[in-house]
Amino acid sequence: MKKTILIIILLVVAVAGFFGLRFYNTYYGNNVEKEGYVLIPHGASFKQVLDSIGPYIQNKESFERVAKDKDLEQHLKPGRYHIQNGTGNTNIVNMIKAGNQTENTFRIGDFGDMYQMIGKVTKKTELDSLRFVKDFNTIATEKGYTSAEDLKKYFFIDSYNFFWTVSPKDFFKRFEDQYNGFWTSERKNKEQQSGLTRDQIYALASIVYKESGGKKDEMKTIAGLYLNRYRKGMKLQSDPTVIYAINKQTNFKEPIKRVLYKHLSTPSPYNTYANPGIPPGPICIVDKNSVDAVLNAENNNYIYMCADPARFGYHKFTASAEEHAINAKAYQNWLNSKNIK
Repeated sequence: MKKTILIIILLVVAVAGFFGLRFYNTYYGNNVEKEGYVLIPHGASFKQVLDSIGPYIQNKESFERVAKDKDLEQHLKPGRYHIQNGTGNTNIVNMIKAGNQTENTFRIGDFGDMYQMIGKVTKKTELDSLRFVKDFNTIATEKGYTSAEDLKKYFFIDSYNFFWTVSPKDFFKRFEDQYNGFWTSERKNKEQQSGLTRDQIYALASIVYKESGGKKDEMKTIAGLYLNRYRKGMKLQSDPTVIYAINKQTNFKEPIKRVLYKHLSTPSPYNTYANPGIPPGPICIVDKNSVDAVLNAENNNYIYMCADPARFGYHKFTASAEEHAINAKAYQNWLNSKNIK
């Protein structure tokens, strides 16, 4: 009798263990075949979610069972979700129900116009570039501007994290808050002391950024030089503004490696060889250092600058036209030696 009872107990334990292990594997055991990111757009159906997750999990049927048991279909949250090795069905379902999506990293570079930036950014968002442009144009109009291009000054070069589902409005709000935070009372005081409008500051900062190649150690010197030219009533004669003028005409599809004499007459309000004063707006998205360089420009007497072939990426500065001619000739010879046209 005791032996029979013992056998029954062992059978019950074995069966309970079998079903317990099966339950654990179904709900909590690893069901990930490979790591990856699943994109669930707004309005996605339960079937679409299953199809999207399918390539990343080992057992689609067990996932579907747990998802239905936990009522995922009624609580789908759009987003970009990281499916990690060692994760069970319950954790995946709970992640999607809670909307715990993983952010994307965006690199905002020195884009020549907003449409370039939008085209790059929207590759990592749910919405397409046309929607971003439309909404940015609306934001610009509400601020009294003409188009999205007028919003360029609100952005700074850097890396940022955003969700795949970010709306254009929320995306811009992040940068608007950063812009407002940047313009502290101290910077506003320096803005007033400079005698420049904010648009002029950003336009000059973009020239400084392009001329310096983003190198902080020359920015204040370059800013001082261009302010000297501006205040003397001289044309700024900045090569990057000519390149920008050409790029705008060709929709940034014609790379310019060397500014030639024929380029200097390119018709554009941004061409500082053809027009006096500071351009009507920035020729690129800038970084914070270049704006600060304009606000804290070096007090120098430089009028001329020329790329230094002996120090790639840096320049020779001078107040002498004769010395500048020598520097320019040396640089032209270097370009010719490298067959840069």
